[in-house]
Amino acid sequence: MAVKEVLRDADQKMRAAASVTQEELSSIRTGRANPKLIDRLTVEYYGSPVPLNQLASFSVPESRMLVIQPFDRTAMGSIEKAIMSSDLGLTPSNDGNVIRLAFPALTEERRRDLVKVAHQRAEDGRVAVRNVRRHAKETMERLEKDHDISEDDLRRSEKELQRLTDQYVVEIDKILARKEEELGEV
Repeated sequence: MAVKEVLRDADQKMRAAASVTQEELSSIRTGRANPKLIDRLTVEYYGSPVPLNQLASFSVPESRMLVIQPFDRTAMGSIEKAIMSSDLGLTPSNDGNVIRLAFPALTEERRRDLVKVAHQRAEDGRVAVRNVRRHAKETMERLEKDHDISEDDLRRSEKELQRLTDQYVVEIDKILARKEEELGEV
């Protein structure tokens, strides 16, 4: 395995970690109705966990209301239970045909809590990027130890690896800053 392959693999994994962090942060509630918030919920449907987006369609008739239209009405109870047990802090209302989620305006305390959650998820993303760096560095050191690459090549590739790491950590920080700004809007 050549150093270029190790760096390319690390780049792909770091990009994936940043992408997952973006997804995680987009699922944090900001006071506006957004179908992304419930995308990651799984519902117990006939004994097996099924992603909610496979059981229902979503619409946003107004900025603070999300309507969930189940494809199968028998799944309504399971969908409501999944929403109630999630960390969204929302109470679904059911009229027999659709489930409505009203998004109340966020209190200052709830905003602070959500910012903390966002920081934790961003830190998880940064840790994932650093783990990729550590693994790639170990692989390159093994190549150098086996005399597949020179010590100078190792130093150059480690600098490139660090540049990639810094690039993705900055990207995650930017994603977090946008989310904090979004959470700060009243």
